[in-house]
Amino acid sequence: MTIEINLLPWREQRRVRRTRRFKHGLLLTLVVGLLLGWSIAEYEKTQVRAGQARLAMIQRDTELLTRDIQAMRDYRELRERMLKQIEVIGELQSSRPLTVRVFDQLTATLVDGVHYTELDRKGNRLELSGVAASNRQVSDQMRALDNSASFDVPLLSDVQSAEGGVAAKRFHMSVDEHPLEPAEPEPGT
Repeated sequence: MTIEINLLPWREQRRVRRTRRFKHGLLLTLVVGLLLGWSIAEYEKTQVRAGQARLAMIQRDTELLTRDIQAMRDYRELRERMLKQIEVIGELQSSRPLTVRVFDQLTATLVDGVHYTELDRKGNRLELSGVAASNRQVSDQMRALDNSASFDVPLLSDVQSAEGGVAAKRFHMSVDEHPLEPAEPEPGT
């Protein structure tokens, strides 16, 4: 007697179970893959948004810094202009007594019979035009200017005799000023 066992239904059931398990695994893998893909896409979107937000913040900060840099440049230019103005004002303040000193020395060195008709200042050089009664008075005036501590040696450029009974001499000379030495500050100031 031979026993025959029919294994076909058992094999068929096993094959169906395997197919079902494979399909479930495939479906589960597909679902997990889709969820994983979706979560990766969402993470990437979040990263892109965060990067765009950082970029926008950097651009805003860059614009602010650019404005601040321009403001600093403007302040520096304003500072330079103000320093130049302060320097000019300081020079004007320091040269103020110089004009008084020049006029004081011109009157102190003026010889009798000499009259100035024109005075022109170009830097430290004075151009003097005047009238004297004689050539000797013109020479005396030049010596008086030369002996002054405020002036260098004068240079006579022109002497003309006037027509008529009184022989007045018109002259033109130039003389350089000695620079004014700064005054010593008073103690306690």
